[in-house]
Amino acid sequence: MATHTNINDDTVAVPVSQGDLDAVSNATFYNPHEVLGGHLGQGEHAGEVTVRVLRPLAKAVTILTQHGEYEALHEHNGVFVTVMPAEKTDDGYAVPDYRVRAVYGLANSVVEDDPYRYLPTVGDMDTYLFGEGRHERLWEALGAHVRRFDDPMGAADGTPGKPLVGTAFAVWAPNAHAVRVVGNFNGWDGRRHAMRELGSSGVWELFVPGVEAGEVYKYEILNANYDWVMKADPMERSHEIPPATGSIVVDSDHTWDDKAWMDKRRKTNPHDGPVSIYEVHAGSWRKDVANYRELADKLVPYVEQEGFTHVEFMPLAEHPFSGSWGYQVTGYYAVDSRLGSPDDFKYLVDKLHQAGIGVIMDWVPAHFPKDAFALGRFDGTPLYEDPDPLRGEHPDWGTYVFNFGRREVRNFLVANASFWLDEYHVDALRVDAVSSMLYLDYSRQPGQWRPNIYGGRENLEAIDFLKEANATAYKNNPGVMMIAEESTAYPGITAPTDEGGLGFGLKWNMGWMHDTLQYLHETPINRKWHHGEITFSMVYAYSEHYVLPISHDEVVYGKGSLYGKMPGDDWQKYAGVRSLFAYQWAHPGKNLTFMGNEIAQWGEWDHNGSVDWAALDWADHRGVQKLVADLNALYKASPALWSQDFDPAGFQWLTSDDADHNTLSFVRIGKNGEQMVVVVNFSGEAWENYQVALPQGGKWREVLTTDDAKYGGSDIHNGTFEAEPEEYHSRDWSARLTIPALGAVFLEPTD
Repeated sequence: MATHTNINDDTVAVPVSQGDLDAVSNATFYNPHEVLGGHLGQGEHAGEVTVRVLRPLAKAVTILTQHGEYEALHEHNGVFVTVMPAEKTDDGYAVPDYRVRAVYGLANSVVEDDPYRYLPTVGDMDTYLFGEGRHERLWEALGAHVRRFDDPMGAADGTPGKPLVGTAFAVWAPNAHAVRVVGNFNGWDGRRHAMRELGSSGVWELFVPGVEAGEVYKYEILNANYDWVMKADPMERSHEIPPATGSIVVDSDHTWDDKAWMDKRRKTNPHDGPVSIYEVHAGSWRKDVANYRELADKLVPYVEQEGFTHVEFMPLAEHPFSGSWGYQVTGYYAVDSRLGSPDDFKYLVDKLHQAGIGVIMDWVPAHFPKDAFALGRFDGTPLYEDPDPLRGEHPDWGTYVFNFGRREVRNFLVANASFWLDEYHVDALRVDAVSSMLYLDYSRQPGQWRPNIYGGRENLEAIDFLKEANATAYKNNPGVMMIAEESTAYPGITAPTDEGGLGFGLKWNMGWMHDTLQYLHETPINRKWHHGEITFSMVYAYSEHYVLPISHDEVVYGKGSLYGKMPGDDWQKYAGVRSLFAYQWAHPGKNLTFMGNEIAQWGEWDHNGSVDWAALDWADHRGVQKLVADLNALYKASPALWSQDFDPAGFQWLTSDDADHNTLSFVRIGKNGEQMVVVVNFSGEAWENYQVALPQGGKWREVLTTDDAKYGGSDIHNGTFEAEPEEYHSRDWSARLTIPALGAVFLEPTD
C-alpha cells in the first residue's frame, strides 16, 4: 500500500509503499534510488519535485537549492521528505541541483550532496558485456572511480566555485539482498549509502559525492544467507597495509615518461630477441628499500650494470600473508601496499622502461585464499570459486579454485591480465601454476576429482580461459609476452590458439632446470655416469618456446643457494656457478636467474631477509657478478645466441657424447649465419690439447672464458687461433685447445 505524505494542505509527496519505505530506511532495498533522491511529479503535480533523503538521527533536514530552501518533514525511520518546484527546461521539467543540510544534536549542522540524485555510472553496455564475459576493460566499469563534475552549486558541501568531486562504486554480488558502501566518510554505518542493483546483472552501484582519493572503504553485504558481512572490493586499486583489510580509493596522477619504450614495444616481437631475466622479490631484494620509488632508484642502475634485459617481479598484487611471497592474492587489481601506492609502482616501471629494461610480473589466476574479507563466498555463495567441492578447492595450498566456466569470473581474470599490461605498462605476465589449472586430478587421489564431460582429466573450462586470456592480452597489447610456468608435458603450451594450442609466447623449461641442477649436484668424478641428464634437454628443446629458469623455488626451503648446490671446495663451487651461468646463457632458450644467484651468495633465499650483499666484500663473489654482466653483454651483442632460439637450425652439436671428459661442445647459429661455438667442461680437471670440432676453417678467437682471472678463475686462455683441416666428429675442421676445469669458453670466427 502506498504512503501519501502531505507536505502542506496543497502539496502531496510522490507516494511510496510502506514496505519500500521501511526497507529503504534500513538500507536493505535493492533499488534505493527508486525512493530516495528527486522524483518529478505527474499530471497536475508536473511542476513539482519530491525529494526524499535518509538522515538517521537527524533533528532537522533542509533541502538547499540555488533558488531557495525547503524544510523536509520526517516521514519514517530517518527518511525525510519535501516537495519543491521543478526546474523548467526546453523539454519540460527536471530535478534541480540541491544539497542537504542536516542538523544533529545541538545545532551541529552538516551540508552534503545527495548520492541518490545521480544517474548510474555503470552503463547498460558495461553490464551487458560483463554478463557475456566480454568486457575487456572491466576495471573501468567496476571498482571505485573518482569523478569530477562542474556543478552549479559547487563542491559536495555546497562550497561555490569548486568542482564537485566524488567516487563511483560498483561491485558484482548477484546473490546479495542488499549492498552498502561503508568507510570513515559515513562512520562505517552503511545505512546512508545503500547501493542499487542494476537490473539482473548482479552489479550494484552508487556514486558518493565528497569521497575522494585516499578514503578507506569496504562493501557491507546482506548476503544470500541474510548475514551482514564486510568485504574488500574485488576490483580495489589499493589496499590498507596488512593485517588491515580495507580497500582504498585511488586517483592516479602519474605522468608516464616511457613513450619511446611503449612505441617500440608496439612494433617489436620480443620473443625473437634477447631475453635475459633477473627475477626479484621486491620486498627482500634490499631491506633498506622502503618503497617502490626507492627500489627504482637502486634496482634500475644495478640491472643496467648487470645487463639484464628484463626484471621479473614475484607477484605484486595485494596479498594478506607475506609468507606466500605474493602467490595467494586477494586484490587482483591492487598493487601490494607494503611498498607504496599504485603511482609509486608506476614510477618503478617507468624508470625501468626509461633505462631500456622490460618488466615482467608474476600473475596467479589459478587459485585464491579463503580470507573472510576477500573473494571467498563473496555474496554468501561460491561466486568466484567453483561450487563443486571436488573442483573448487586446492588440496595442496588450502585455497579456492576459480570457477573458470562462469562468464563473469572468466571476464574478471581475462581483464585483469590486460589491466596490468595496459594500466601499469607491464611488458609480460608469467602465469603461475598453469599445471594445476590444466588437470582436474592435479594433486588429487582417485575419488577426489570429477572427470570432465568426456570422461577425461583435462579442465576444459580452465583451458578455454587460458586461451582467451592469452589471445586477449596479445590482441590488445602488441609487443607483450605471456609466459607459462608449466611443469608437465601438456602439448601445445606455446602453440597458437588457432592451431589448438594455449597461445602462450613462452614456457618455463622445468625439465632443463631439474636435469641441470641434478647433474651439477653430482661430484665431477661421478658426472660421467649422468651425462645423459645434461644433454637430454636438446631432445625436446624445440617442442615449445622455452625460458630456462633458475628461479626462487630452487634456492629456498633447504634446497640451498646456487653456490651451496655445487660440490667441492670453495674454488670449485665458484667455478661451478660460473660454468652453470655460461651453459645456461649458451643453451637455446631465454634465460632467467633469481636475485642473489648473480653474486653466488652463500645462503639460500629468505623472504624476511635480503640478498647477501656483504658477500661482495669477497673477490670471488664479485667475480661471479662480473661474469654475469659480461655474459649478458656478449649475449645481447650476439644474435647467434638468441635469434633462432626456437628453430632447430640455430643449434648443432659438435660433441655431445664425451662423457669421459664431462665436456660438451656445440655451435649456436644466428638467422644471418652468425656462429658462436661453446665448449663447457664440467669436470674438475683442465683438458689440454683437447680437440674441438669446428664448423668452418680460418681464424677463431676466444671471446669469453669463465676461467678468466677477473672472474676468479685460473686464467687459462686460448686467444686467437687457426682452425686446422683435421676432420673430427664429421667436421672438416677442428682445433686443439685448453679447456679449463669447471669452465666454459665461447669462440667465434674472426672472419
